[in-house]
Amino acid sequence: MAGRVLITGCSSGIGLDAARRMQQEGWQVVATCRKPGDISARQAEGMECHHLELADPDSVRALVADVLSGGPVDALVNNAAFALPGAVEDMPRGALSAIFETNLFGTHDLSVRLIPHFRRRGVGRIVNISSVLGLIGIPWRGPYVATKFALEGLTDVLRLEMQGTGIRVILIEPGPIASRIRENAIPHFERWVNWQDSPRADQYRASLLKRLYEPAGKDRFELPPSAVSDRIVHALTSDRPRPRYYVTTPTWISGFGRRLMPTRALDWFARRG
Repeated sequence: MAGRVLITGCSSGIGLDAARRMQQEGWQVVATCRKPGDISARQAEGMECHHLELADPDSVRALVADVLSGGPVDALVNNAAFALPGAVEDMPRGALSAIFETNLFGTHDLSVRLIPHFRRRGVGRIVNISSVLGLIGIPWRGPYVATKFALEGLTDVLRLEMQGTGIRVILIEPGPIASRIRENAIPHFERWVNWQDSPRADQYRASLLKRLYEPAGKDRFELPPSAVSDRIVHALTSDRPRPRYYVTTPTWISGFGRRLMPTRALDWFARRG
């Protein structure tokens, strides 16, 4: 199977690598980005590329109309998302609303707008890029964890409901992958988190601020984005794609841990990061 695939969040990291990989595999790639410079860069690589703001329903609606006017779509890879670090007790309501609008509501909106197209054709694949944090929560990542837990649940139900339609729904769960997600999280952190007035201010200084603003060494389990692209290729080309794909060692440990470990033991593991 090779055809036309829509991939969101193609400015860098997993999305960019996936777009390039699927293009190499012979697929016609329709990429999305937010910044004009990134859109121009993808177009210079021979991709069709559109602007998309997942938090804006009008943007999602316009994207689907533009993409379908150019021909049928065979697959959707929902990759675009952002992180919002900080303690849960320091997150105002608006912060959670903002991250859910992009990471879950916009992703859902895009999927259900393409499902009628897939139904008419009797075939289609929806690949949702989740996270190891869709399996286990760790400190300082509450809003992102919440969106990924929600995405996992919604995807599981959608997969069950699409049985018999020809539409396959697949989860991919990376762990530590080389990307710019940490740097990209800084503006969201600075907008929403008043850490200076938090009762955890000293903890912020000792841990999260260093992680966000100081150069970090490579995580010992970190893999390149190509590791995720390998799973995407299999998910889009296999006659029997798996319901979910683990990518890194922490993801495998977390997946097994949720099924086998008592909660206190899993908490101990999560606190170690």
